[in-house]
Amino acid sequence: MEHALVGDLQLFADEPTLQKFAQDPVNLQLISNLSLPRETAVYYTSFLTSAPGFQLASLPDRLVCYLSPSAVSDLDRQDALNLARRITKTCVPGPMRRGTSEERPAPSLTTEERQVATLLVNKFEQFPPETLNALGQAAVGLSVSQIETGISDRDLKASLPSLSEVYGWNAEQSSTIVNKLFNSGYQILDAQNLAALGSLVAGLSSSRLQSLPPKVILEAVKIPGFVKQIVTVPSALKTALVEKIASAAGSPVNLVKYVPDSLASYIPKSLLAFGNETPSIQELNQKLWSREQAAMFFNDVIKTASDFSRLSPSVLQGFTCAAANEMETERFQQLAKTMKQKNVKLGEDQLSCLAKRVTLNGIPKDLDNYPKDMLLFLSPSDYAGTGSCQQYFSNIGEANIDLLQRDSPQRKQLLVEALACLKIPGTTVSEENAEILGHLVCDLGEEYIRSSSGSLLPQLNECESFMPSQEEAIRNVLSSGSTQFGPPSEWSASTLNELSGLFRLFDRNILQKIPQNVLTPWLKSFMHDSPLPREQLASIVKNLLPSRWKRAAGCPEGKNITEEMVKDELMPIYYTPEELQACLQGVTLADHLDQMAQYPFTDQQLAVLKKKLDELYPNGYPEKIIPNLGAISSFVTTDDIKKWNITSAHTLAFLLSNEPPDEQAALFITKYTDLGNPLNITALNAIGTRYICLLKEPQLKMIEPSNLKMAKSLDPSACPQSTKDILYPKAKQAFSDQRSQFPAYYNLIKPYLTGAPGEDLRALSKDNVNMDIGTFMSLKKDSVLNLTADDIKGLLGLNLEDLKKQQYNSPVKDWIRLQRQSELDKLGIGLTGGIPDGYISIPPKFERELRTVQMFRKQSRVFLTRHSL
Repeated sequence: MEHALVGDLQLFADEPTLQKFAQDPVNLQLISNLSLPRETAVYYTSFLTSAPGFQLASLPDRLVCYLSPSAVSDLDRQDALNLARRITKTCVPGPMRRGTSEERPAPSLTTEERQVATLLVNKFEQFPPETLNALGQAAVGLSVSQIETGISDRDLKASLPSLSEVYGWNAEQSSTIVNKLFNSGYQILDAQNLAALGSLVAGLSSSRLQSLPPKVILEAVKIPGFVKQIVTVPSALKTALVEKIASAAGSPVNLVKYVPDSLASYIPKSLLAFGNETPSIQELNQKLWSREQAAMFFNDVIKTASDFSRLSPSVLQGFTCAAANEMETERFQQLAKTMKQKNVKLGEDQLSCLAKRVTLNGIPKDLDNYPKDMLLFLSPSDYAGTGSCQQYFSNIGEANIDLLQRDSPQRKQLLVEALACLKIPGTTVSEENAEILGHLVCDLGEEYIRSSSGSLLPQLNECESFMPSQEEAIRNVLSSGSTQFGPPSEWSASTLNELSGLFRLFDRNILQKIPQNVLTPWLKSFMHDSPLPREQLASIVKNLLPSRWKRAAGCPEGKNITEEMVKDELMPIYYTPEELQACLQGVTLADHLDQMAQYPFTDQQLAVLKKKLDELYPNGYPEKIIPNLGAISSFVTTDDIKKWNITSAHTLAFLLSNEPPDEQAALFITKYTDLGNPLNITALNAIGTRYICLLKEPQLKMIEPSNLKMAKSLDPSACPQSTKDILYPKAKQAFSDQRSQFPAYYNLIKPYLTGAPGEDLRALSKDNVNMDIGTFMSLKKDSVLNLTADDIKGLLGLNLEDLKKQQYNSPVKDWIRLQRQSELDKLGIGLTGGIPDGYISIPPKFERELRTVQMFRKQSRVFLTRHSL
């Protein structure tokens, strides 16, 4: 009955019938007891509240969570407080309520929820404790200026129990409230004082948190109410919390036991090497780990696990080739099959190793029981004895083909063989064949897309990227109206949901034809939870704005930018750059910068925002607003940055999190270090692999091994050799206390091996590390040339066969040329080009000197010949 009625509501949701239906008291009571989809509930509530004479007090409690701003705009103060109490009672999610212990984040506030809260708050000029307590969750609508000027320090402190339960505070709101609290004399003397901050804990600065005793943090994370609040704190605070818990825990076993699930991914790899301790599988299973973290303890876990099915996917993704080398074939195959059952996501190197180990004694007959992604590293001929080529490519179609480079020969060959297997002679692909091809459809050329009349769209909708020619073909097919979706002018919200994976490709021609009463509500929901990067959303906004606009002499009527408007994620599509220039006040932008800078404004609109800030802060931006610049930071100039003070690693982290161009990132880092600030854990995590190569020698020498040990992994393999040579000794020192723990030590030192000398590589070769060929090819050439055939065999282990594929590339070809052919033959992989027995072999360290002497002799002969003439 319930499902049928919900379906009926959705069927006539666009009809006047719904309004008549909604006004019947019997239906009103009936609907209030249903579990309506959010879209239906919003639409239904809008109909109710827009009806002439409808009283908001008669609205069922469960529908007050879906109110639109227009429904509350005319309330008086008392009605506003009454509504705020109902919202707090009904709309605050379970995990945020006092007494609950679920450790999961509260849902983010929708645009309408923020706007409604703002309208309720704006009914008041001053906010004594009784008003703040009555507002409850609606207090999230307070602006920064209202917090600073409308609430006294004393009243704020008295209202802490209520404010600490409000969810959805943005960074500037929470930091402003916390700073006022400390100005009022609030102190964190114990865990209870810290936990009392509740949802406001995100407003603590990293430095203030670092100043607290580790014991206070350790005791606080044992309080369920505190644990549920730290789920949404900034990354820098999570890093600081983990550091404190680690220093109090004393051992990896205790660290895993005490650290909350939401902080597990912030534990440095180096602290997850258990050594002689035995980790608790139950506690490891409860947490979500990164692949690098899980690799640290994977070997310890599989040694003690009698049943691999007891291990979580998060733990299993830590599979390493080194661990594989020590397992018996049958037990290893059980492990691989468990990974298929649990849908474990592995990386390219892991899958390549998995394939080698599984097929070590021949292709198993039950190959379908192994991970589909592993099949990418086999071929149809390997599969021939276990099933048809069609079954093979059906499995490949469900695999993650993006594990292979798009233009790699292996990926191209897979598509060629798939088309041949399915006997597709031309460029038309049927729906049946498209389903078999699955993700391989992403590699079909534009001629296939045009010829297949929409049959490929369901698969294309799942693709991560396209070539420009494919994008144009998809747009043409959709615009034609000849697909199952019809012309864009007839699309509904459900159509947009089905095509959401292709939405980023829609151009002005398509977007302008979609009914606006369909597109705008759908877009509001899509942008709120969109996985697309800001740049792609900004491109969509640009296509939605008028292609031409008139210069605004003043702010057009009805375009005033209110408090509610700046909290609307669709604000960019409502204002042309000229209107934004005329209507936006610099103070309004400064008050809401952290929100507005995240909206998908176009470049022209961002330039307006930048100009407004320049006018407001002609002498340079204060450091407190720099972390909130968001995409505006891409418009700052060298002269702008010279006016800044970047004194906090937290500020540096925010700036680099926007992934600025290298030139700008280098300026940010230099501005930070030139002021004498340390490259501590927060700074190193912010710099990361993306920007590590930008550091100059003096900056690299600033890095303390202790900070390198606690930072997330940095991979300098793409950096100049001088950078690698500086970082490797620091990493070796940082992880020296774990040198005897394998494969844990190898997982820690691996990213830095590009700077390792030959003697260190030779030592690693004795520890069965099963180095992947990619890491081997990135090693320092001089170090590789000093290795023997036995050294390389020890390093590569299971991956030795891959050496042959690289025999014509440096440093492998250079190494081969210096080896005796008899030594190469011992490897048993068919390498040729070595020194025949009986010839003199020149040690690598003398080869360079010999080349210099030979060149000098050649130049001398030329000189003498010329002068003798």
